[in-house]
Amino acid sequence: MAQLADLVHWSERFLAAADFTDYAPNGLQVAGPEQVRKVVSGVTASQALIDAAAERGADLILVHHGFFWKGEDPRIVGMKYRRIGRLLEAGMGLLAYHLPLDAHAEVGNAVGLGRALGWRVEGPFAECNGGPLGRVGSLAEPCSGEELAASLGEVLGRAPLHIRGHDRPIRRVAWATGAAEGFIEEAVERGMDAFVSGEISEPTVHIARECGIDYFAAGHHATETFGPRALGRHLAKEFDLDHEFLDIDSPA
Repeated sequence: MAQLADLVHWSERFLAAADFTDYAPNGLQVAGPEQVRKVVSGVTASQALIDAAAERGADLILVHHGFFWKGEDPRIVGMKYRRIGRLLEAGMGLLAYHLPLDAHAEVGNAVGLGRALGWRVEGPFAECNGGPLGRVGSLAEPCSGEELAASLGEVLGRAPLHIRGHDRPIRRVAWATGAAEGFIEEAVERGMDAFVSGEISEPTVHIARECGIDYFAAGHHATETFGPRALGRHLAKEFDLDHEFLDIDSPA
């Protein structure tokens, strides 16, 4: 069991959250009970995750995608009202970290994705608003684009969209999770054979083909399960908490 204030303070320091200029508030977004015994982590604070956490008796939900995004309607109505209402009804708090949880060198989404695929991390990539959102590295053994797509599918449980840009063996790769497709030109400039992100946009296809880089859209949700799960485990170990990661499936 832990004091909520201590848990939040530890998370802020561990993730260096104050270093980031983000699109939503990082940290405690909805207050919860002062004493925390059980934490449920997940990618997005959807209604399905909130309902499942309440059924499991969670005191605190930890997510990558929380509430109150820049530019959205600030009113607590409709879907947002139902979500927050359920949190309050169940007596649960909501803790959310966006960019800090992408960038972190130990529990970040990018590092976690690379670790799961066995890639050697060689440096930062995609500097944005306070930290490197992605990484560059190399494969243990060169492979074809089809083989890399198969590896991604095996690790993430879904086949990526593969845009072929060349026929060379893939040795060096850059990656950034979520909606990071806009960094493909940095990957080209740095001489990468492949670039992996979560989402794809229409221009990404043409950039990959015309600049000679293999591109893989591996799924926004699928590439961002690593951070919330890892941070939840760290909190459980640090504060002797019960932790459970819930993967609410999303095809996006």
